[in-house]
Formats: sequence, structure tokens, C-alpha cells
Amino acid sequence: MVLINGCEQTTVPVADRAMQYGDGCFTTILVELGKPRLWPLHLQRLQKNVSALYITEPDWGALARLVHQRAASYSDKGVVKVLISRGVGGRGYSAIGCDDTQVVVSDFSWPQHYAQWQQQGIELGVSEQRLGLVPMLAGLKHLNRLEQVLLKRELECNGWQDAVVLDVNGHVMETTASNVFWRNGKIIYTPELDVSGVHGVMRAHVIELIAGTEYCLEFVKKTLEGLLCAEEIFITNALMALVPVTRIDGRDFPERTAISVLNKRLYSC
Repeated sequence: MVLINGCEQTTVPVADRAMQYGDGCFTTILVELGKPRLWPLHLQRLQKNVSALYITEPDWGALARLVHQRAASYSDKGVVKVLISRGVGGRGYSAIGCDDTQVVVSDFSWPQHYAQWQQQGIELGVSEQRLGLVPMLAGLKHLNRLEQVLLKRELECNGWQDAVVLDVNGHVMETTASNVFWRNGKIIYTPELDVSGVHGVMRAHVIELIAGTEYCLEFVKKTLEGLLCAEEIFITNALMALVPVTRIDGRDFPERTAISVLNKRLYSC
């Protein structure tokens, strides 16, 4: 089902700025037993993104009710997606007068292969394509995902499950659809996302979880070789939670020490 501003429909105006310019933001939420998991963090991210993009705020209370209503229809696992567009605007980039914010809420099945990934882990390729440096959009889950579309094509052409993605300076940023963490000793590292990348909701939650463990966290800018020197690597996003990485570029990563600790805390929350 697709709800646009609370009404069931499947079309938007051709002049909507989401279509014209990718002018908006979104978040994708795991549903478990009828409840939207990590909803407060998803809401915070939407609010931050709307503010950063200078979009007129929607009715957050009405949005929360819609999300919970759609989540309640799933007795096991599902997915709810929230997309916020600036709305219909005139020709040109200027957003003056575009105050009719559109909120699209949709839901769909949870990708079943994530259960296998969580148990067995996955092997990552290394993308040849690089992310650009765009500080004004760094961290935001905005609607212009053309970099990710091209990265996904490279993924599919190579038959990879996912791939490490570097920025144009050669620093590890993320994978094509998730954030990345790695461990050496008692230190867990994750990329500093100040010029590129997405601040994932599960990334934020993992950062919170690490604070209550024996591990310390460092935000870094490391090359691929820095990542490959890790004892343990795992990737995260809101739908698949924590997935261990078993192999990259011919190197194996059998350890699951930190991910085991974090998973125990994750599912006890």
C-alpha cells in the first residue's frame, strides 16, 4: 500500500520536485511483530534531513501514526518506507513558494536473504567507482541516489553481494547500501562521514551500543589497506542489522568477537 499525505494512491504530479530534482529525503524502517524498530532514530533523521534541506516540516505526529498503522499489519517482519518531498514547484531550481510538503508512506516484505547474511556473513567486492565529496549533503539520506544506482550496477555486473566503496581520495566510506565497522583489539573503527556517505540509523544505534561495552570507538579516514588490516569487519543498515564480513579482496575475516557482543545488546533492547 502507498499512502500520499495519508490518502491511498499511486501517482504524484510530474512537477513534484522529488521527480524533477531528487529534492527530498527518505528512511527505510524494519518492522518486527507489528512495531517499527528504532522509530525514534528514524524520526530524528527525517527531522534533521528536512531541516538541512530547508523543507517545510510535515505533521510529524500524523506521520508517526501512519508508520505505526502500517507496521501493525505485519505479524512477523516487514518494511515501511517514508519519503518526504518538497512538493510541487515551478520550473527551475529555486524552492521559493514550494511549501506543500508531500509525505509518502509505503510498505513491503522484508528481504529474506538478510537472515542468511546475518548467520553466515558475506564476501565483499571493492568498487572501482568512487564517491564524490559533497560536504553540504554528507550524511543525509536525500533522494538523489544516482551514485548508488551506478554502484549497484557494478555490483550486479560482478556478481558481488555487496562492495566496499571509497571516496575520490581513496578513503573507505561505506558499502553500496550499508555502513561499515571494523575492529582491531579493543578499538572499533568506522569512517568519518563529514564529506560523503550516509549516517545510517543502525550505524547510530551501534555507536550507542558500543558505548556500553569494553570497546572504544574511533571515527577515522582510512584507506582500503587500513580496512584490510582489521581483525574483524561487519556492516550495518536498518533492515539487515549487523552482518559479518567474511572476505574482501582475497583476505579472510573469521572473527566475530565484537559483533557477538553487539548482537546480544541489540536484541535485548
